[in-house]
Amino acid sequence: MLFNTINADKLASLSDFITHPVRLMDECGLSPLAVLNDNKPVFYVLTPESWELVSVQLREQKIGVASHAQPVVMQAPQSEPELKQKHKPLENRKETHQEQDRRSFEKQNNFNVLAEQLLEAEWERVMRSELSASSVGIQKNRLDAHVLPFFRYIPPTQVTHVVLDDFVSRLTKHELSTTTISQYLVIVRKLLKLAVRKGLLKEVPDLPKVRVTVQPRSMLTLAEYGKVCRTALKMSRTGVIAPEVKSTEGQRDRFWVAPRNMRLAPDMFWVIRFMVNSFVRPGDLRELKHKHVTVVRGESVYLRLKMPQTKKHDKPMVTLSPAVQVYESAHRYSQSQGYGGDEDYVFLPAEKDRNYALAVLGFWFKWVMREAGLSTTDELDRTRTLYCLRHTSLMFRLLYGQGIDMLTLARNARTSVQMIEKFYASSLDGEMNVKMLQSRRTVKAR
Repeated sequence: MLFNTINADKLASLSDFITHPVRLMDECGLSPLAVLNDNKPVFYVLTPESWELVSVQLREQKIGVASHAQPVVMQAPQSEPELKQKHKPLENRKETHQEQDRRSFEKQNNFNVLAEQLLEAEWERVMRSELSASSVGIQKNRLDAHVLPFFRYIPPTQVTHVVLDDFVSRLTKHELSTTTISQYLVIVRKLLKLAVRKGLLKEVPDLPKVRVTVQPRSMLTLAEYGKVCRTALKMSRTGVIAPEVKSTEGQRDRFWVAPRNMRLAPDMFWVIRFMVNSFVRPGDLRELKHKHVTVVRGESVYLRLKMPQTKKHDKPMVTLSPAVQVYESAHRYSQSQGYGGDEDYVFLPAEKDRNYALAVLGFWFKWVMREAGLSTTDELDRTRTLYCLRHTSLMFRLLYGQGIDMLTLARNARTSVQMIEKFYASSLDGEMNVKMLQSRRTVKAR
């Protein structure tokens, strides 16, 4: 059947119609919706009510089926006011419960809606101290990065194991690690479980099995650590300026680091030594304020760090004694710059955007590594980032500490023995502690 003319009061692009079909049709009422592509109408969409009115019109005009040689031309409703005048009883009829349920189901059958509901539930868990705010932030970033872009046009009711396999393929093509892929699947599982609770699905489809391969972070040797410290100290004292070059890929038109951070500050030297002598993560370093630090001088000299909870760990951390001298130097410098109060940050206190502050430290670390003549990747092609200083800290204790208790080390570093064995101690080999392996017990003389 053909319509000779359709006067549509509402227009929408094809992409908008695919994204929000139900909302657009709700806004149309009894008027047809014209869907455009390249500013040209490609098709018209009628609501069930509009189609019913057209059917009534056809029956009233007694339009029958024409012969094969003569197509039937149907008169479409010219305007919404005209339809309202002619078929007032139909327009005034109340929507049935079945239609209301259908509309509600269609609105809920959308991953964007599920994602909003999931984040609301996760923030409630944060309020109950069951989850950290940073964990919710990571979930939102992953939803925006890959989950919603992939599932935007796929209703939850149409998700099968084939769709989930395609999602894993997408993540693989973006060269994400198996650990990261498994974390993305955790978010998808949460969304599908929410869909089950909402009555959209009977059960969660089988998710692909991804074998997580352990990839320990890189570390610095004792000699490399000393070289990096000396280089950072020299660069901060000489006032060297960062070249506007990214690695060996040539000149940049615009550098992302602000001009004020193109000169290496003494914070970099302090950060390197502080991390290796305190076991902290870069994320802890970003949020560290003077109110979190207590200098303890007694039988042992150390810093007690009472930082905000990270990864469900909230116990204080104890540093090695060299961290005390580093902190006091940083504190004195901060005070000379007008900072150093309890609510001021220990490192780069002038940077209120702490994510940017951490990014600057990461940029400086790579810059110092290159100036020191060290590779930014190790022999296994693992990238050496600021996080490798935490790995270095734990490895130095395992290699050079005497009688180290693994449980005490794990708790002080806000991790577990299993994580140390899996991600840190897995880099240990016999040659690193060859003297201990070759040592012999001394026989006491009688």
